[in-house]
This record gives sequence, C-alpha cells and structure tokens, in this order.
Amino acid sequence: MMGHRAFTVATKMTVYFCDPQSPWQCGTNENTNGLLRQYFPKGSGLSDYSQTDLDRFAAKLNHRPRKTLGFCSPADKLTEVLS
Repeated sequence: MMGHRAFTVATKMTVYFCDPQSPWQCGTNENTNGLLRQYFPKGSGLSDYSQTDLDRFAAKLNHRPRKTLGFCSPADKLTEVLS
C-alpha cells in the first residue's frame, strides 16, 4: 500500500482505501482474504512456499468463479476487459 501513488501514476488507475473499522466497505476484499487463508494459514509466511506453489495458488484463485462477478472468474473478466 505504501507504493499506491507510484501504482496510480504508472497505471493511471485510482487506488481506493476503505475507512478503518468499516469492513462492510470491503466485502470482496474480506472474502478474498478468506479464500487466501485456504492456502496460507495464519502464522505462515510467503517464504514458507516455493514460487511454483504461489503460482499454483494464484492460478486457482484467478480461475475460481465469484458471485460478485456474475459467477465468472477474475481471469474471465480480465480477458473480457482486454479483448
């Protein structure tokens, strides 16, 4: 999050932050955190996993259908936007 300004300049995309103590503002983020916990239990760190493991986890999450995306996957939506 520290590099959000550089990200905004490089991508011309605005970065939004939810207000502290307001989880209702970030339901999709909270849901994604729950999905990540399936692969990364509390107390584990990314250094506990190989790059191959991380790539596999990312692929599974990016191809998993989401209700908020009309049961399309994030990968499907990205392909749609880039087409």
